[in-house]
Amino acid sequence: MNEDLNLDQNFWNERYLLNETGWDLAQVSPPLKAYIDQLTNKNLRILIPGCGNSYEAEYLLQNGFTDITIIDIAPALVNRLKSKFQSNRNVEIVLGNFFTHKAEYDLVLEQTFFCAINPELRKSYVEAMAGLLAVGGKLAGVLFNKEFETLGPPFGGKSTEYQTLFKDAFNFKTFEQCNNSFHKRADSELFVILEKK
Repeated sequence: MNEDLNLDQNFWNERYLLNETGWDLAQVSPPLKAYIDQLTNKNLRILIPGCGNSYEAEYLLQNGFTDITIIDIAPALVNRLKSKFQSNRNVEIVLGNFFTHKAEYDLVLEQTFFCAINPELRKSYVEAMAGLLAVGGKLAGVLFNKEFETLGPPFGGKSTEYQTLFKDAFNFKTFEQCNNSFHKRADSELFVILEKK
């Protein structure tokens, strides 16, 4: 796992150093924005794994949320985020591995992290996610509902695969074709809200 992490860390760090970030929307993901807009508890303990440039964290802060943690394995990115959020005490920035992260959260926002990891790690993703969420906590966000012709990342998948993957640890609150995706991802995403059993 450590060797794999180092390979992944080098890969992602280089993407940020070279500004090869084609997945970056340069804005809050529209489905996550809509989801955040209907949240009323501003004190939710929120995690954003594989956080990237963290437009979602920025939006949460602008809307009064008080307990946000963002985690990524790319040191170059994390250093940028520390500068970006240096004056805000409501966001904790972690340079680290999601799979070994220890804490408890009420909500995890999923935006391009699941599709960035090797599909062989998806069972470990579910186990780690269930371990990080409080009972009744939610995993919310978007998952690709398509296969890609080229080897990822990003790695695609299908709704039937996800249902099998998550069913033992989570109750499916929302699991449907996303109707408000970013235009370049239209008709290729599912919006999910999964509640920890």
